[in-house]
Amino acid sequence: MNFLLTAGGLRNETLRDALRDMLGRPFGAANAVYVPTASLAEPGDHGWFVADMNRLYALGWREFDVLELNGLPRQMVRERLLHADVIYVGGGSHYHLARSITGNGLADGFLEALESRVYVGFSAGSMIFSRHLTEHSADVIGDSADLHVLGATTVEPPFGLFDWYLKPHLYSPDFPERDDAWADRITERADFPIYFIDDETAVRVRDGEVDVVSEGRWRFHP
Repeated sequence: MNFLLTAGGLRNETLRDALRDMLGRPFGAANAVYVPTASLAEPGDHGWFVADMNRLYALGWREFDVLELNGLPRQMVRERLLHADVIYVGGGSHYHLARSITGNGLADGFLEALESRVYVGFSAGSMIFSRHLTEHSADVIGDSADLHVLGATTVEPPFGLFDWYLKPHLYSPDFPERDDAWADRITERADFPIYFIDDETAVRVRDGEVDVVSEGRWRFHP
């Protein structure tokens, strides 16, 4: 399984080169599918979502699909994931995304597709693989309100593949509270490893080996 887990999408050439390397072919010879599900739980202006999808589309894919996870037959979702070479899952509410995958019984289809495809996450799309994506981590991180606004008090990790948690948008001007002091407060409470990454950074996982690809800044707390 190959993952490129970004905070801000494919914003720089280093991240795009990492994806080319993982894909092993030109973008024009590959199919991409964009999953917007997480964004649909976020209110307000969605210019950030449009910019991210356009950024991915502009790479010049052979075929560019858009796939919403709610409301479609499970087999249709599975087939469209399998048709893609790159599965790109966008940002928004990671809790809505996780609940959409578990609630619609899609985890097995995702895992089948990921056996031989590249997964790219943007923000929420990068956060769903930790086994620590639970109500406990919501309390530790301080975003329980994002879970409660969905009418929920619990969340199940859809996959539980990684023992570490990823928190995006460190030092981001869009999230000015996410500075070193913010990260320090979280790590003082956390009983699990955390990657904090800025919008120019990705955590890369290739066949179980984890490293960081970056033109920016990041922190890891074991």
